[in-house]
Amino acid sequence: MTQAFSRPLNLRLIHAVREVAPEAWDACAAPEAAEGGRPANPFLTHRFFLAMEESGSAVPRAGWAAHHLIAEAEGRLVGILPVYLKSDSQGEYVFDHGWAQAYERAGGSYYPKLVSATPFTPVPGRRLLIAPGAPEETARALARAGRDLATNNGLSSLHVNFCLEAEQKLFEAEGFLPRLDLQYHWRDEDYGDYAGFLGALASRKRKALKKEREAAQAGLEILRLTGEALRPEHWDAMWGFYQDTGARKWGRPYLTREAFRLLAETMAEDCLIVLAREAGGGPWLAGALNLIGRETLYGRYWGALEERPFLHFEICYHQAIEAALEMGLKQVEAGAQGEHKLARGYRPILTRSAHWISDPGLRKPVADYLKRERASILEAQAELDAATPFRRMDEGPASGEA
Repeated sequence: MTQAFSRPLNLRLIHAVREVAPEAWDACAAPEAAEGGRPANPFLTHRFFLAMEESGSAVPRAGWAAHHLIAEAEGRLVGILPVYLKSDSQGEYVFDHGWAQAYERAGGSYYPKLVSATPFTPVPGRRLLIAPGAPEETARALARAGRDLATNNGLSSLHVNFCLEAEQKLFEAEGFLPRLDLQYHWRDEDYGDYAGFLGALASRKRKALKKEREAAQAGLEILRLTGEALRPEHWDAMWGFYQDTGARKWGRPYLTREAFRLLAETMAEDCLIVLAREAGGGPWLAGALNLIGRETLYGRYWGALEERPFLHFEICYHQAIEAALEMGLKQVEAGAQGEHKLARGYRPILTRSAHWISDPGLRKPVADYLKRERASILEAQAELDAATPFRRMDEGPASGEA
């Protein structure tokens, strides 16, 4: 691809995260962890991108060709816009299949396109990874470079997925189209523990969740494991659960077995796996993989070898809330979609993306569509928020019922 970037910043492309030293990447992606502690968002770290790329999961033959934009000043890496050249729209969770079909019917070539995202990960977070002390123009220069990378190479579009609100505004100022969507996140409102969380719910909803958890846990042993407590057999079990769910949801699981090996090798301290089996022992029956941030627990993958009532809700949502409260985390992000999360105390939260459409003939109808979609999303958020199980102001405090 051609590139013509401005100075005094030196902007250039790299084609694999391994071309950047881990400490240099993380100085941009996770500067808060420079002196120890957890990164705010583990999915932005060098070790996560490396696991995705080195494992053969996010590689050209799988539809993910790295074209990361990096900015350097005085020989120091000061900014990154992670970018992939995509041959399809799989593994993105910001759905543009309809745009692609319409453009192809009109005689255009929608693919390949560019996507700025963490591969296979619908987690909101920074996309403009700017190091502290970077030149003021770094973020805007990277946004413009991404736009020009698409336009100058005859590509249909650049999609910046699950970005922050401030980033969306910056990209919009550069001609990108803003898009909204919804996810369901749980947030700690100083509950103290799980009982305190239940106490914030309406009586009927509280009783329903207690019964749901009792039914799900009956006859089972459930463990939460992280760090050195995670042994190879736990990762093997989680891989099997992921394979089963991935085959049913997507037809082909996105991550390779090597990705799980690298996660185990380089990110065990960032991972929390919840596993369930019969109380008397035996093989693991179900599990969920979460990643741990500085303030957030991120639910990612789940699977089960057999169907049991409410087991999915227990392993993925209730256990995640309990774990977050015990670890002092402020929220749980349980992945994309799923209105069933509302009844478990998760609220509808806006997610954001920004889209550069190179062809004005496609740009105008997409802009019109997104304007209508944004209004619909905001209306849906208000309606869904009213359907959460939390106690209303006129209901009074929780009683001491069993």
